[in-house]
Amino acid sequence: MSKHKILVTGGCGYIGSHTIIQLIRNTDFEVISLDSCVNSSEDTICRIEAITGKDIKNYKIDLRDRDKTASVFEENNDIIGVVHFAALKAVGESVEKPDWYYDNNINSLLNILWCCEKYKVNHFIFSSSCSLYGNVSSLPVNEDTPLSKTESPYAHTKKLGEEIIQSLIHVNEIQAISLRYFNPVGADHTGKNGENPINKPSNLVPYITQTAAGILEKMTVFGDDYDTRDGSCIRDYIHVTDIADAHIKALKYLLAGKNKSNYEVYNLGTGNGVTVLEVIKAFEKVTGEKLNYAVGPRRPGDVVAVYSDSSKALEKLGWKTEIGLDDMMRSAWKWQQTLIEEKEG
Repeated sequence: MSKHKILVTGGCGYIGSHTIIQLIRNTDFEVISLDSCVNSSEDTICRIEAITGKDIKNYKIDLRDRDKTASVFEENNDIIGVVHFAALKAVGESVEKPDWYYDNNINSLLNILWCCEKYKVNHFIFSSSCSLYGNVSSLPVNEDTPLSKTESPYAHTKKLGEEIIQSLIHVNEIQAISLRYFNPVGADHTGKNGENPINKPSNLVPYITQTAAGILEKMTVFGDDYDTRDGSCIRDYIHVTDIADAHIKALKYLLAGKNKSNYEVYNLGTGNGVTVLEVIKAFEKVTGEKLNYAVGPRRPGDVVAVYSDSSKALEKLGWKTEIGLDDMMRSAWKWQQTLIEEKEG
């Protein structure tokens, strides 16, 4: 076992937890988590441990508290890299509570970067988002696509986050990569870990699975009058395990000194645009479940269509997606059934 540690912020969250699982499966790093659990549950650590057979330490700390955040680095002086997921992420909620999003997402980032500089942790992976592209004039988008006006405070925090990282690393030795990923879906192949929002889901796939399970009476498709092939929004859905693996490849890339610049950006997507209605049909096909859904008005903050050109990630990081839409839906439903069985048990 390597004595080197990787700190995953937001490790109890959806993508963070899957990244911890993949780090344990595919590397010899020791992994620690930092998560306030304001939007997640510490039970996720138990799920990670059950899947991997490894004990995981989670520090239940709010990253906005600089002193407490620094204490994690003081206690773990062998951290060599940080993968920073911790952030509020619901587009609709950010429109309703912009002050909360700016306070949490920006101040958390500032503090973790301050700690990285102070404790000389020079490898930093930032969880960014395709949402900062806004409504683009041509598709697919690549890393050189001009950034349009962001459509939500959430997206704006990601855009500001990237700018903050670029500004700060000019005065220190931090090497950073921002991964702009598209729409994470699915669950671990074991069915023992997946997306489990504390409140009513804001992302499409848990909305689908909870409706199919009868937890929600019906689901709403937000708009069917967009200029797309069936009127619903187009997104690039990508399995969460593929995203987790990209973070590991990016981290190893930095640790090996392969980066040509102290700041690089990569898109993570399949390259295939899929409509909301097509996702619903795929779910119904692979599960045999008929969804109760209705079309509602457009949701503030949503862009019409976005999908990725991820050829740069293939060329530089050696990364590409491996899991298709049907398996995304199949794994998400397997996870939902696990949650049902646990509740009934």
